[in-house]
Amino acid sequence: MQECDKRRDDGWPSEMPAGHAASDRSIDSARVRAILKQYWGYDSFRPLQEDVVLHVCAGGDALALLPTGGGKSVCFQVPGLARPGVCIVISPLIALMKDQVEHLQRQGIAAAAIYTGLSADEIELSLEKAVRGELKFLYVSAERLQNRRFLACFQRMNVGLIAVDEAHCVSQWGYDFRPPYLQIADLRAYAPRTPLLALTATATPDVVTDIVGRLQINGRRVFRKSFVRPNLTYYAAEEEDKLGRLHRALRKVGGCGVVYVRNRRKTVEVAEWLCRNGVSAAAYHAGLPPEVKNARQEAWMADRVQVIVATNAFGMGIDKPDVRLVVHLDLPDTIEAYFQEAGRAGRDGKPATALLLYHASDRAEAEARYARAYPTVKFIKQVYEALCNYAGLPVGSGEGVEKPFMLAEFASVYRLPAAETASALGFLEREGYVRFPDPLKAASRVHITAEPATLYRYEVSHPATAPVLKALLRLYGGRLFSDYGAVSEKAMARKLETTEAEVVRQLQALQAGDCIAYQPLSKMPTVLFLRSRVDPGRYFLASDVYKKRKETAWRKLQAMLDYAAEGRLCRSRYLVAYFGEESDADCGRCDACLRRRRGGLSDAAYEAMYRQAQPLLSREAMDARELCDRFPAWDEDDVCLFWRYLLEMGFLVPDAARGEGYFRLK
Repeated sequence: MQECDKRRDDGWPSEMPAGHAASDRSIDSARVRAILKQYWGYDSFRPLQEDVVLHVCAGGDALALLPTGGGKSVCFQVPGLARPGVCIVISPLIALMKDQVEHLQRQGIAAAAIYTGLSADEIELSLEKAVRGELKFLYVSAERLQNRRFLACFQRMNVGLIAVDEAHCVSQWGYDFRPPYLQIADLRAYAPRTPLLALTATATPDVVTDIVGRLQINGRRVFRKSFVRPNLTYYAAEEEDKLGRLHRALRKVGGCGVVYVRNRRKTVEVAEWLCRNGVSAAAYHAGLPPEVKNARQEAWMADRVQVIVATNAFGMGIDKPDVRLVVHLDLPDTIEAYFQEAGRAGRDGKPATALLLYHASDRAEAEARYARAYPTVKFIKQVYEALCNYAGLPVGSGEGVEKPFMLAEFASVYRLPAAETASALGFLEREGYVRFPDPLKAASRVHITAEPATLYRYEVSHPATAPVLKALLRLYGGRLFSDYGAVSEKAMARKLETTEAEVVRQLQALQAGDCIAYQPLSKMPTVLFLRSRVDPGRYFLASDVYKKRKETAWRKLQAMLDYAAEGRLCRSRYLVAYFGEESDADCGRCDACLRRRRGGLSDAAYEAMYRQAQPLLSREAMDARELCDRFPAWDEDDVCLFWRYLLEMGFLVPDAARGEGYFRLK
């Protein structure tokens, strides 16, 4: 690999050939730990992190398999800072890109993200910064790799590292396959000596093999952290009264928690129910305005709210270490999704609980949901043709075209079933044909294009705009001079004690005066066509691949259903075995392990007996025979099992006043 002797004060080469970055064998433990301390405040890495970082810093490719909470971002951000050049980060999640870019910028690290919904000017600005060496991190979606302008700029960049986050998306047999991820290997041809680090939290052995092969990871090096979470206790219980069980679990565990449900409406219903029953809770889902989501997330992070009730839109990039309880009121579709969400509990290493509640009807609902999620290839093609007609696109045109789109109206006009149509559109999006930007995830954006002296002269000659201009700088700082930044007209109006309409009017005036570039938020849902319309006769969706993916999804769903209903195997061992890891011991704490220790006493029977006995045993001491006499309706064998279990678990303490053999609850 080509080296450059000319160095800046910070030790990075000032000039490097485009598409290449030197491996620096002098990057040792002391240097990467100094970076970790400077930007993250930690004196040492978590297990396995430093091994990954040093391997990548030396120029090696790798796949890092680190379960949720294992610190994946540090594994590419530290070498991204240590190595010369820009680190290209490929991620499928816009929200995660934004969070990580904002975090890096707060640390004084030059970072930007390119994703659907940005203007051409914003994208061009970030690309040129990367080419000029003004960025250390550039986040992009995999779809961007198909863009000719991006590829042209990439070849001019000094790329020090390629990081592929959520790398399981490259595997057709994973749980979240994204076809554009297959383009990543093509990118390597432009930077053959630049190391590539793939990262994922969940991957079965087959998916690991697929990732290593498809991303052409040299040496096939895999860093794998154990999936065993010794501080995390897993429970799964069949429960009719899910809300009641949730309430008891929150009271028992204490501390903050996350409750996952399947739809937005249910987040609100469950949060309101918890509030009515004495638990501070807030709903969180992708449909909330950004300021509401941010406020609720911040309240939860600061422990002003105990529980967040959320869809799976919540959690990515949120690092709250002291989550004591994660509850799933609805069954996830895969073990991978469940393991990732449950793993957000107990990141501080202290005891935490993951509770899955299910009912017999959940299986039928899950299988019906699966059927809706996988319409026929013929139906998907029908929806694609209807969508192109709806947008008025002739064959061979449409790339980059964005049109207003209302799903309900579209389904009604073409007489299509809404749920199956939504699934078909999802497949078209994953196949890279279209994108449906969510306007509620966006925000208005401003870039100050004029020099400070020009701004001052404009302010003097146009005094009406002065308050808005000052509010921009006070609320959002000087960073607006170098890049587009998200702004809130509502927040500015509140600060200036005026209306949003007046703020918008003044921003438009500043734009007309060539002082700023202003892009107001559009709340109209749209569809963005990523490719030109395909001829109906062309083979655009491989039916054999679709069939295999459908079969894979069915197996994954059955594995999730089996996990929920399984009452004999240790939960922890079941989960790690799914990911190809053998554990030599049961956890001893999950519901399956406890059930064995209870000698076969069912969860329902134990819960019922405990609820009735707890007030009595808290007040006075007794032995098993006396407990049996107090509850004559109980089966004597069940009482013996119940009593033995309480003793083995240390829930009972001797009572000296009553003598040997008499106990009370702690």
